[in-house]
Amino acid sequence: MIKKPSVLVFDLGGVLVDWNGIDPLIRLSDGRLSREEARLFWMNFHWTEQLDLGLCSPLEFSAAMADELQLKLSAEEMQAQLRSWNHGAFPGARAMLETLSGRFKIAALSNTNSLHWRQISEEFHLLDVFDQTFASFQLRLRKPEPAIYRHVQNALAVPAAEIAFFDDNIECVEAARAEGWQAFHTVGLDKLRATLREQGWL
Repeated sequence: MIKKPSVLVFDLGGVLVDWNGIDPLIRLSDGRLSREEARLFWMNFHWTEQLDLGLCSPLEFSAAMADELQLKLSAEEMQAQLRSWNHGAFPGARAMLETLSGRFKIAALSNTNSLHWRQISEEFHLLDVFDQTFASFQLRLRKPEPAIYRHVQNALAVPAAEIAFFDDNIECVEAARAEGWQAFHTVGLDKLRATLREQGWL
């Protein structure tokens, strides 16, 4: 039986924020990357890890990405592409979070970088609705590593079973479950809403 959580923890890109780095990556690679290969690029590319951990700048990452994928783009052009793949919060995301915040503590846990974090904060106006936020580049920790879930749980000061987590990458969901969290694989706001309603939390 699923226990009602005291805290809801949300990934941002692909869950609450309309981020699509998959289709543009397939297009830029002239089809050399399959959809799954493009998805795994963001999970496994060494420089993605460096970017998420705040160990390189978005411009340095962009140069390495263009080189790795043999793209005919300058670092500046690649960074502009990277920025453009964040399209804003899904319509209704903020209103849904505001509704949930009356019933639960809510937090964000995201593998992200300074470029996208600034967008989400200053342009998408989404971060202020959360009680707590956890960004990989600030923590120097990254999903799906166990350490980031333990850090978040300690900061939230609740038992693992009282945390419900929503992420669009199955690897991150499975890692959260391994730490004792309730975790759900949700891609997009419609799936997130449906999952919350199925559990009776929305």
